[in-house]
Amino acid sequence: MFTQLRNIDTAFKHIKLFSYLLILACVLISGFAIYKSYQSADNYKNHIYILANGKALEAYAADRKDNIPVELRDHIKMFHQYFFTLDPDEKVIQSNITKALYLADESAKTAYDNLKESGYYANLISGNISQQIGVDSIHLDINQYPFYFRCFATEKLIRSTSTVSRSLVTEGYLRNVSRSDNNPHGFLIEKWETLENKDIATENK
Repeated sequence: MFTQLRNIDTAFKHIKLFSYLLILACVLISGFAIYKSYQSADNYKNHIYILANGKALEAYAADRKDNIPVELRDHIKMFHQYFFTLDPDEKVIQSNITKALYLADESAKTAYDNLKESGYYANLISGNISQQIGVDSIHLDINQYPFYFRCFATEKLIRSTSTVSRSLVTEGYLRNVSRSDNNPHGFLIEKWETLENKDIATENK
């Protein structure tokens, strides 16, 4: 009889231990499932679907700090293309300069006013000269704020008889501002100045 009681007591202890282990396993599995579900929900929030031509395209959201160098370079490139890409048409010049001035402070406006007063734009129009620019490289220092940049580019002045290539080097700083349709990157160029703008080659047609 005592043997039976001992067997029952031992069996009860085993069942009790098994029950504790089962409960612990259920808690661990439930906790892991909840964690993975939250992780999956966070990953899902970072997925963006863009509808283009009736098709859903998947994109990924990222923190702005991960894209700052890319956005800075694109902002600088856009500004220089608007400011220096010109055709012998007053409306085209005014349209491009207006877009450029949304991306920079009064230093760009001062440069534009100086060029206008010197007759630079009038000479482009009267001489039927087109001006194009290609940005070669952009040096950034994002370890300081406002962010410093130096832009290296090549200008081309296209006439009916020749094409003149110029070496262009500019520098300035960028600070954060609100994004808008006129300033999609949310940066503003400050203290912008031209360090070099000299002829490097002439090609006769």
